[in-house]
Amino acid sequence: MGASMQLLNARPFRFHSTSVPQHHPRPVIIRCSATSSTAKSYNITLLPGDGIGPEVISVAKNVLNLAGSIEGIELKFNEMPMGGAALDLTGVPLPEETLTAAKQSHAVLLGAIGGYKWDKNEKHLKPETGLLHLRQGLKVFANLRPASVLPQLVDASTLKKEVAEGVDLMVVRELTGGIYFGKPRGFGTDENGQEIGFNTEVYAAYEIDRIARIAFETARKRSGKLCSVDKANVLEASMLWRKRVTTISAEYPDVELSHMYVDNAAMQLVRNPKQFDTIVTNNIFGDILSDEASMITGSIGMLPSASLGASGPGLFEPIHGSAPDIAGQDKANPLATILSAAMLLKYGLGEVKAAERIELAVLDTLNRGFRTGDIYSAGNKLVGCKEMGEQVLKSLDINTPAASVL
Repeated sequence: MGASMQLLNARPFRFHSTSVPQHHPRPVIIRCSATSSTAKSYNITLLPGDGIGPEVISVAKNVLNLAGSIEGIELKFNEMPMGGAALDLTGVPLPEETLTAAKQSHAVLLGAIGGYKWDKNEKHLKPETGLLHLRQGLKVFANLRPASVLPQLVDASTLKKEVAEGVDLMVVRELTGGIYFGKPRGFGTDENGQEIGFNTEVYAAYEIDRIARIAFETARKRSGKLCSVDKANVLEASMLWRKRVTTISAEYPDVELSHMYVDNAAMQLVRNPKQFDTIVTNNIFGDILSDEASMITGSIGMLPSASLGASGPGLFEPIHGSAPDIAGQDKANPLATILSAAMLLKYGLGEVKAAERIELAVLDTLNRGFRTGDIYSAGNKLVGCKEMGEQVLKSLDINTPAASVL
């Protein structure tokens, strides 16, 4: 049930076209979706989580429903507690019932987890621990994070226009290995009686090989350039990483492979981000570099992500946090979650047409000048989370092809 890595055969997630259909008056639409006997049906687990999570998930659910309706796809949703909300309800950040529901679905859409309320909890009772266990439970090991500077938002980037304009890159992050999961880990006392904390950065060859192949496949469908980021001048785990990635590159002679140390990569991302197309890196480096890449686009509130495994349901989520400071105030930007829903359709379900409808609707909404506070600039229309969602729904409706009109 659910997605497998073969769905990477779908066209890669990227925005190149800024053209959208013109808004001409037209007759009332009567949608003739497929009948119940032939309609495709999917079960989606929704994990609203904490902070702004419930707000953005609510909007994304409406967008998924409309896109599915237009394409004759039946989407059945099952909302489950996760993170801090689950802690308050059940005492654990990932209830067994939630993990079971996620495993039994075709795809999982997550809002956000965490908040000040649970910051002082013991590690096993932190919302973030629930997310790590969810990734482990779903066996998703490849995290795809696109970072594209949309023409409509190039002025929102903190970089100079000539540096940010045209940036379109994908970070492929290994998700279930490395220092976040390596053992031994913990606290102790050294020979001098000093309290210490320790973690282990460890990778097995098979873990590197499988993420490398995903990255090469992704690069092959983009511009044929892959940059592997490591710290092979210092870390043994990175030395093995570079060795294995280089070995796997022999399977992809059509993809140009380069290597870069992580400190240089961090610098190059802000100096000349257009030199990158696809980046592959380990868990901790990918965590940091993908957040850095997100700010090139102007707002972390614009960027989706997909986490996929060899089989089973994928996990799709915006890369922003729970933003407790603005939770419940209708200030959140739902576009990252909406675009995560598009990735869910494309990579999780193989429903490319429905996914591209959503991507086009987001572009159309931006072209019509609607902006939440994080991407607002003078001359545009400042709206809240709900209104932004309604405008995306309007764009979906307007852009329904004439074939749907009887």
